Amino acid sequence: MAEIHFFSEGISFKVPFPRKTTTWLQKIAKSEKRKIDSLTYIFCSEEYLLSLNKKYLRHSTYTDIISFDFSERGGSIQGEIYISIPRVKENATTFSQPFEQELKRVISHGLLHFIGYRDKSKEEKVQMRLKEEACLSLWK
Repeated sequence: MAEIHFFSEGISFKVPFPRKTTTWLQKIAKSEKRKIDSLTYIFCSEEYLLSLNKKYLRHSTYTDIISFDFSERGGSIQGEIYISIPRVKENATTFSQPFEQELKRVISHGLLHFIGYRDKSKEEKVQMRLKEEACLSLWK
């Protein structure tokens, strides 16, 4: 059985609809013929995420998400996903999206990375956006 957990670090935040979100994440994995073993989401401040970005990725830029994939090749999904809530709020405003919609997009984005999707090249970014939209359509 999948273990999916939601925590916060340095901020007060609780994921809306945690049970529904857990079911949704399992639907996403299943739609990609994958299984979640252990997935942890940590919602945090911009500064906390920046410190992780500097320490582990050697990037000194702000971001909305960082994911650490602990899955064994071809095995079930295991990992940690850190999400900056202030950055998600800012992106929601920038893209004229409701906060909860942007949050779901970022939550699915992290899982999609573990499934194998990338977003470095222009083509990869287009495919990632299409996959995010497909994930959002699974939310019912």
